[in-house]
Amino acid sequence: MSEPILAVAGLTKRFRGVVAVNDVSIAVPEGSICSLIGPNGAGKSSFFNLVTGYLPPSAGEIRFQGRRIDGLDTHRIAQLGIARCFQIAKPFPELSVLDNVRMGALFGRAGARDVETETAAALALAGLSDLADRPAISLTVGYLRRLELARAIAQRPLLLLADEPCAGLNPTETEEVVDILRQVRQRGVTVLLVEHDMRAVMRVSDHIFVLDAGSKIAEGEPDRIARDPRVIAAYLGTPEPAGPA
Repeated sequence: MSEPILAVAGLTKRFRGVVAVNDVSIAVPEGSICSLIGPNGAGKSSFFNLVTGYLPPSAGEIRFQGRRIDGLDTHRIAQLGIARCFQIAKPFPELSVLDNVRMGALFGRAGARDVETETAAALALAGLSDLADRPAISLTVGYLRRLELARAIAQRPLLLLADEPCAGLNPTETEEVVDILRQVRQRGVTVLLVEHDMRAVMRVSDHIFVLDAGSKIAEGEPDRIARDPRVIAAYLGTPEPAGPA
């Protein structure tokens, strides 16, 4: 693994008496696909909101390519090269698939770009070229997931944060999304994935970070994480001791 493209140290977010993210430190190697997993309410979405500037941290620091980005506005973070796919796809419903992806290409990472070339490449990678002229409102859930990915890819990110791109998909659609993420990595983009589909996570991840109740409880390669008793307890619960007969 190479040097981290994203390094988070002591990241904490408090909402009055609730600690959503508690002293979390992770390093995402450049060129990798890493996953951030945990039960509902573990702090995964809050973590993404902190990295992308939607929320200010209560403590800790976030570094992207060695530069501190905590405190920057969301659009400045996007211009540096971080793009995000949201769990709930929110396209411009009346615009075509093509124009939705073109919107991503018009913004995103700063620098010279060929908008039409970037748009066409993102559509092709996501398997949406044949649907380019259809209105986004007509897409199925599976294709909306792809559209969300394509719009983020068109931003020419260096780091892609993908928030549950497989949610609500059948096994075939899930495998297709996993393949898209692999192709994204082949283009030189680092991926940090939040996902509840453990089969997908185990197939695609180089490294996994596990959150529970806002704290990091484990990290490591997929095989190690699958055997970690803390992870098993967080997902499945610890059995109660048997009472007297």
